[in-house]
Amino acid sequence: MKILFTRAALVLLGAGALLSSCAKHQQSEKTGIPYNDKTNGGYVKFRQTHPAPGPGLVPIEGGTFVLGGSADQDVTYDYNNVRRRVTIPSFYMDETEVANQDWLDYLHWITISFPNDHELYYDALPDTLVWRRPLSYNEPYVNNYLRHPAFEDYPVVGVSWDQAQDYCRWRTDRANEFILKQKGILATTGKGKAAAAPATASTTPFNTDMYLNGQYRGPGIDGKNMPTNLDPNATAGAGAKGRAVRPVRLEDGIIKQGYRLPTEAEWEYAALALAGNTQFENINDGKIYPWNGLGVRSPNRKTRGLILANFKRGEGDNAGVGGYLNDKADITAPVRSYPPNDFGLYNMAGNVNEWVQDTYRQTSFEEVDDFNPFRGNQFVDKRLADPSKGLYAKDKYGRPIYDPAKSDKKLPYAEMIAQQKGDSARTANAKKDALAGKPYSPDQRGDRDTVNSSLYGTTTLVNDRSKVYKGGSWNDLAYWLNPSTRRFMDEGDASAEVGFRCAMDLVGSPEISPAGKPHFGVKKAKAYKAN
Repeated sequence: MKILFTRAALVLLGAGALLSSCAKHQQSEKTGIPYNDKTNGGYVKFRQTHPAPGPGLVPIEGGTFVLGGSADQDVTYDYNNVRRRVTIPSFYMDETEVANQDWLDYLHWITISFPNDHELYYDALPDTLVWRRPLSYNEPYVNNYLRHPAFEDYPVVGVSWDQAQDYCRWRTDRANEFILKQKGILATTGKGKAAAAPATASTTPFNTDMYLNGQYRGPGIDGKNMPTNLDPNATAGAGAKGRAVRPVRLEDGIIKQGYRLPTEAEWEYAALALAGNTQFENINDGKIYPWNGLGVRSPNRKTRGLILANFKRGEGDNAGVGGYLNDKADITAPVRSYPPNDFGLYNMAGNVNEWVQDTYRQTSFEEVDDFNPFRGNQFVDKRLADPSKGLYAKDKYGRPIYDPAKSDKKLPYAEMIAQQKGDSARTANAKKDALAGKPYSPDQRGDRDTVNSSLYGTTTLVNDRSKVYKGGSWNDLAYWLNPSTRRFMDEGDASAEVGFRCAMDLVGSPEISPAGKPHFGVKKAKAYKAN
């Protein structure tokens, strides 16, 4: 059936909106009520979409694999990578490690947005002192590695797990802000360019959560191409030529889901890239590195003998012999060095280790769920400044304030309002939400593995601040290039051997490339006709 678009739908398409509309309005399959019709209640149906990944990301089709299965030895005798079959959902991952230039972009935005907030800038600076060694002359890297243009495409190091989290949140907001400005949904600055505007005394920077909650609106913010508001009670917006408009909603499919660190299981799955060795669910050949084979040198005729990653070949050998360097690097190498793996990801072994999202426990492999395994859940809720209006409380940078979650289920409205107001007369159910009347704890990280804090620093260095990093670095031996190997460091510490890359959730169907594969045919629902 050929779809005929109405004039209203053409206006929406021209404005970049993703509402689906036709001359004969689509109907609800369950009530028969037409969608996208302002005269009939303004019920909205959005066009179903499988959105493209955010900038810098490539799709990783998920599936089942053996977590820890690529390990061929345990030279550290930690017994911390027990084999277990799990399923990883499809997701997106950075093609490369985050580079120095990417971090300088972040620092520059802070200087133009908050020029007088020296604490914010200082907290965002990587710890370049990680290059110092008592018995080696690494001092030049302290000043040069982050800022000199010769190193701009090298992976950023000296970044703590906490700083990586802040960068992910910043990157989410800047990417979404730029998308909305390109589409004219947010107002642009300076000759119509879609560059992100710095904060001024009259406005705070764009924040995705605040925008989606309707708390980022007004003159100088609302663009000319905002979607039409089909709510029959909506009033015309100023400068919208008599048109009632609204901000973009999550349902429009325009806003990206948000950058984050990959989980340990996602990282290991993406590093192995067994999809390149799979046909009809049969894995033809396993791997112990992100490439095929048991060695670390290229078997191809034109590149035969070249080292496939940046690592330490042996004690005192970080680069090879002058005149023919074995891995073309002494410290780190540019983020697009060496062949990518079968998912198209660069440097998933060597160059720098990479932070992942998980909290470290030696026995995590035995205890996490077998679907989307992850250890590190600390559940939080956005604080409401005005519960009756649903407005979020925000900090001085315009970001939502998060509080530890008080319940593991949706509370009745009256109890939720009482909690938000701190009402001492809240009901017994709000006080005792968990099984057997035990208070609910939002911190699930130590579940079934209690840490004895009195022994911390005496017999163990593992606590809830211990975060996993993986992949091996320019200063590690080949053993650490195996994706199953895992180490940990305090979330506030940094190293010249540790960087990171970001990931993003994939929404919708997990199949990345359905073309050429068999599928069952599905009929569309029949339109309802009243007798």
